[in-house]
Amino acid sequence: MSCQKSRIVCKAREAVNTVQVATDASWDTVIGGETPVLVEFWAPWCGPCKMIAPVIEELAQEYAGKIACYKVNTDDCPNIATKYGIRSIPTVLFFKKGEKKESVIGAVPKTTLSSSIEKYVDV
Repeated sequence: MSCQKSRIVCKAREAVNTVQVATDASWDTVIGGETPVLVEFWAPWCGPCKMIAPVIEELAQEYAGKIACYKVNTDDCPNIATKYGIRSIPTVLFFKKGEKKESVIGAVPKTTLSSSIEKYVDV
């Protein structure tokens, strides 16, 4: 008689820690909280945006509870992009208590974004 080990995977954790979509309607609420926020500005037709998307997802999971991660589709929400002077995508902005702290332009390595995140999370 053999005994197989079963593995239970919690899908709820993955659902909670994924990157959320920010819109014009939710914008002030998204950036205005106590938790630091990473916002990726992207568009569906953007190749480099597709390259960085999995990196943002990984960071959302790794820093769950320490930073909130959102995406803004610049085609759907051009007003937000214009407000922050987004001229090329992907661009990642970091906010803390509603204030823009930093921007990172382009499909950069994960370590670049991690270093930026570390500046804003409470240790």
